[in-house]
Amino acid sequence: MDRPVLQAIVVAFLAVLLLLMFLGWRARRRRQRDIVPLTVAPLDLGTTLATLAGKYVATTASGDPLDRIAVHGLGFRSNVVAVVASSGILLQLPGQDLFVPLADFRDVRRATWTIDRVVEKDGLHLIEWMLGDRVVDSYLRMAEPAEFEQAAQRLLAGRHRNSEESRPRES
Repeated sequence: MDRPVLQAIVVAFLAVLLLLMFLGWRARRRRQRDIVPLTVAPLDLGTTLATLAGKYVATTASGDPLDRIAVHGLGFRSNVVAVVASSGILLQLPGQDLFVPLADFRDVRRATWTIDRVVEKDGLHLIEWMLGDRVVDSYLRMAEPAEFEQAAQRLLAGRHRNSEESRPRES
């Protein structure tokens, strides 16, 4: 085989790979079309506990860090400014913000890996939250990880305290 034929075979192979990747991404979005739209952030977020910069890594189905959510702008890594406020967590992403209302915020903890990203031990923050009736995990790599975790834990503690106060008291 001469060189131009080999080059044509390689180019054709790469084109087929790109086509398969595109078709796979489109099929994933089609499978996830029933996922509810993101909650719009309120104009007043309430008391701001922290505003921190970092990287948005991914949102996945909870407990399955390889099952990326690809709809509603959640499928792509980007820079993020995370605002932890009394009403919830606002992730300011290019294109569309992601707001996790306090009522939907379930947990924050550390992680080491998710789809296409592995970092040092506990180098990611995992925010577990409800997106409609689905539990999802959003992964962040924060520039100030201790500050973010402290603010998110304060928010979570306040949520638990408020839910205990709203329960009817037994006599």
